[in-house]
Amino acid sequence: MTDDAHRPARRPRRPAADPPVALITGASSGIGAATAGLLGAAGWRLLLSGTDRARLDAVAARTGGRALPEDLAKPDGPQRLAEAALAAEGRVDALVASAGLGWRGPFAETPSDVLDRMIEVNLAAPLRLSRLLLPGMLERRRGRIVLVGSVAGQVGVRDEAAYAATKAGLAMFAESLWYELRGTGVGVRIVLPGPVDTPFFARRGTPYQRERPRPVAPELVAERVVATITTAADRPFVPGWLGFPARIHGAAPGVFRRMAARFG
Repeated sequence: MTDDAHRPARRPRRPAADPPVALITGASSGIGAATAGLLGAAGWRLLLSGTDRARLDAVAARTGGRALPEDLAKPDGPQRLAEAALAAEGRVDALVASAGLGWRGPFAETPSDVLDRMIEVNLAAPLRLSRLLLPGMLERRRGRIVLVGSVAGQVGVRDEAAYAATKAGLAMFAESLWYELRGTGVGVRIVLPGPVDTPFFARRGTPYQRERPRPVAPELVAERVVATITTAADRPFVPGWLGFPARIHGAAPGVFRRMAARFG
């Protein structure tokens, strides 16, 4: 008996004409659900992950996707999700990491379990999923990793220190990986929205209370997500004007702090 007899049967390669496959986390609502709607309408095959099974099933039924419920707050959650995705479709052409958690209040009062979940879901899970799915993309010389960051990770936000830190880490991961992936046919993108009108704020326990910037519709962010997959756009702010304060912060953080203290 040869060694080949002990190897698992290879999944047959799909014809080149097959629709591309997207794995979307946080797909049960908000940005993830809106992105699923756009990609589904464009003919993509969808693998949808989230923790709210009822909502996830509804999004899957509406978009023609397949529900893969998983809790990414668990350290082995990304591994299970990646394995389920590859078992279902044999490949992932685009990872859209939109799952995210938040909490608002003084950092010293942040509950330890909330801090741990934010680190796992917002930062560790996208890195782990990217690590698991990237080799296949590199082998095929095509693919996209799209990370949903936040303007909070670019400028910092009072009473959201832990959340901002996780999003800043995600931004630096995207920036660093961009250099590695040049010329490979695989791209990494990060979308940087301000507040978005989703259940995010209700789930974190405190509503959005600032006068500016005003929350935007999740569909607007989803349009930018899809654009990063299909065009050369790799770091859009949503809305676009938020790129201006981010640039001020980067060039003159002292000036930015004085402006933030004055105008909120």
